[in-house]
Amino acid sequence: MVNTNKLKRHGKLLFGTAGVPVSSKGRGTVDGIARVRELGLDCMELEFVQGVRMGEKTAEEVSAAAAKGNIALSVHGPYYINLNAAEKEKLDASVQRIYDSARIGNICSAVNIVFHPAFYLKDDPKIVYGRVFNLLKALAGRLEDENIPVTLRPETTGKATQFGDVDELLSLSAEIDGVLPCFDFSHVHARDGKHNTYEEFAVIFEKIEKKLGKEGLKTMHCHISGIEYTAKGERSHLILEDSDMNYKDLMKVFKEFKACGTIICESPNLEADALLMKKTYEAD
Repeated sequence: MVNTNKLKRHGKLLFGTAGVPVSSKGRGTVDGIARVRELGLDCMELEFVQGVRMGEKTAEEVSAAAAKGNIALSVHGPYYINLNAAEKEKLDASVQRIYDSARIGNICSAVNIVFHPAFYLKDDPKIVYGRVFNLLKALAGRLEDENIPVTLRPETTGKATQFGDVDELLSLSAEIDGVLPCFDFSHVHARDGKHNTYEEFAVIFEKIEKKLGKEGLKTMHCHISGIEYTAKGERSHLILEDSDMNYKDLMKVFKEFKACGTIICESPNLEADALLMKKTYEAD
């Protein structure tokens, strides 16, 4: 079951952008937070994908801006993470990147720290699971010891070569305090071309409740966008209406299961699709 001590419950479903909105005149993080509020959105993910380059002073300014605008923040960690790397230096660097994301994210008042966990590298998935488990358990313990109260969010991945399907991440989350999934529903769909109907979405939500309890549905963190994919999985993000992503039925499932938390839009038109999903969700 979910350890609720570190989780921030919003009591509703929040919608926002992956990074600074396209329409923001200023391109800084504080500018982006202000624009998110102007748009009537609720949250923003800080994109540390090329590295954690934000200093503590800036992070404090970001925290103040988020509090002023009542905007919930999360972090997407660097892309260069592989908790199944063969080389020790790459493993150590991967863990350090997640830690740095968590430390600076916490100063920003971000709660959820998202990252792509690992590649299989042709290894047995069970062995990879064990390696990822050990590293995340140790890191979650370190963060607790250092009083960095964040939730580590390994993300469901978009290719069969990547560790991180729904079942793997639910199992990790049930076993490690301080770890919960980031459900990227576009990745889940792209991974096998399925999981794109009301019934298939509902099965995922049922799994969440079974593994993590109702609290798992009350503290969700999700990514949604249009998605281009092939038989090998994800290729790129698309505008929702230019894709086959069945966001309308997905919004129905969120409502049916009374799920709460945050939905981050990663479509190229960021705020337009975030607002579209919010409008669809709130429609009678």
